This record gives sequence, structure tokens and C-alpha cells, in this order.
Amino acid sequence: MAEPELSASFYGTAAGLYDLVATAPGVMSWRRRTVETLGVSAGDTVVEMGCGTGANMPFLREQVGSDGRVVGVDLVPAMLQEAQNRIERAGWKNVHVVEGDATQPPVDTADALVSTFVVGMLDDPAGATREWLDCVSPGGRVTLLNAGRSPRAVTAPLNLGLRLFVRVAAPGRRLSLTSPTRELERRWAEARDALFEAGIDQHEERLGLGLVPLMSVRVPE
Repeated sequence: MAEPELSASFYGTAAGLYDLVATAPGVMSWRRRTVETLGVSAGDTVVEMGCGTGANMPFLREQVGSDGRVVGVDLVPAMLQEAQNRIERAGWKNVHVVEGDATQPPVDTADALVSTFVVGMLDDPAGATREWLDCVSPGGRVTLLNAGRSPRAVTAPLNLGLRLFVRVAAPGRRLSLTSPTRELERRWAEARDALFEAGIDQHEERLGLGLVPLMSVRVPE
């Protein structure tokens, strides 16, 4: 079974549980901060790659207003159904979901693009990042968020917890001899290199006691 199929199978059966984790108070504060770095305005169009259950959508919709547009792309129908349910409960008319592979974006041009906790699952994170940059109009921003071990010594117990979580949650890699956490961080580093090579006004920070790295760039004009 190919990796996209593994991910779809795994997250398809765990969409409801995933949403509980994705919308936990602390996690939602990371999501809000991530959206803030996009610098979008009312009327803009924002695309989210790997939108999952739509946990970022309230913040994205808040930024673009009723005149803007939010498009969420995800590979997993069960995740998209959760996101669609969120859209309908909120009554948003300008927030939409599209089933598609984030590595082959089914979208045209956007004013900004965001992806959270996705690049670490991709076989070619650098290639996907370059594709995403091409989707954004000159002057727009691309922001990525992920998870990784914190460099702070005092967070050693949290790093252990992260390693256990990633091993359990990594589709198809729970029995792998390769550390899923190291693989996650390697893929993040590849995405970072691709993003910073092409983008300007580079920004980096770490949230969640250093466990959640964020990076953002502006597409050159």
C-alpha cells in the first residue's frame, strides 16, 4: 500500500479522535499564531494544504472575512466530512473543501497558503513545498507548522512523549526500525530548506515549549 493510501486509511478511521486533539486549547493557540503569520487581509483567498478536520478554518475565516475565500485541501474523505460539518455549523458561505493530494495542488493562485502538521508525512516534502510556493501570488506568504523535539534541556520528558506519540500516529511506520521522529524532523528540514531557498522575509519561531516549529516566508514579487 502506498504512503498516501496508508495515510488515508489511518486518518480515515481516526478522524473524530484526531479532531479532539486538533482542537485542544493549547493546539488551537498554535493554530491562531500560525494564521497570524500569513498577514492576510479581508477579501483575500487562502489555501490550506492538508486541512484535516478544519481546525484552522475559524482563524482563516476570521482573517479573510465574508468577502474572502478559504479553500481546504485534503486526501481523506472522512477528514473532509468533519471539516464540511464544521463549515455548515458555522454557516460559512465562503469556506470550501476539496478532495485532493496536497503534493499535486488542485488549486490555482492564492494570496496565501498554510499547512500544519503535514510536511513531516510527505515522501518529498521539498518538492511539495516548491509546488505550494508556486500556488501563491507574488507578495503572498506561505506558512508551515510541524512538530519536533524541543532543543530545551528541561523538556526532555516532553520529547520522550512526542517520540511515543509519533511512533503510534505514524501510518505504516510503527514497526519500522527507523525512528519516526527522526524521519519527521528530516522531512521538516528538507521543507525548510526549500522554503527558505525560494522565499524572502523569512520568519521562524518555536511554539509549545519548543516542540512546535513554525516557519514562514513571502513569495518574491
